[in-house]
Amino acid sequence: MAPAFFFPAVAAPVSETSRIFLVGPMGSGKSTIGQHLARARQCRFMDSDQEIERRTGVKIALIFEIEGEDGFRDREARIIDELTRHDEIVLATGGGAVLRAENRRCLRERGYVVYLKTAVEKLVERTRFDNNRPLLRTADPATTLQHIVTTREPLYEEVAHLVVDTGKASVKQVVKRIMSSIA
Repeated sequence: MAPAFFFPAVAAPVSETSRIFLVGPMGSGKSTIGQHLARARQCRFMDSDQEIERRTGVKIALIFEIEGEDGFRDREARIIDELTRHDEIVLATGGGAVLRAENRRCLRERGYVVYLKTAVEKLVERTRFDNNRPLLRTADPATTLQHIVTTREPLYEEVAHLVVDTGKASVKQVVKRIMSSIA
């Protein structure tokens, strides 16, 4: 069965397609797809979480532990504001970047936003061995992921110019679909 692709009604201005921003929950493939997409577009790939870790010299989990989620979100907002101003970039955002209205505004207004939509079961499968996800350090990660998706999905859809289902599609298929939407 072919993967499903959805198109929200509003298209990004053509001038903004030099900046592609990937949003979606943890495990949706933002980093992997982003790297392949950047290669295909011959532009720079950046990951907002990796950039925070690079600048602070510590893992996201430690920032959560010391500063709490609010402290992390403050750092994330500053990084999103900065990175969304770069041209010729594919940016993978953290799964919770859409929680703040200022981030959604930066993403939506400054580039072409692609929501990588993935079923919760697939997210559980993809993240089950990852110990670097502070929000999944619970007794029931599946329920936590379901709650995260339920809460954030309207925000991902609000900010997206394009929604691509990554559940059954290969990385190559997803990259091809994104490339064809901005050609």
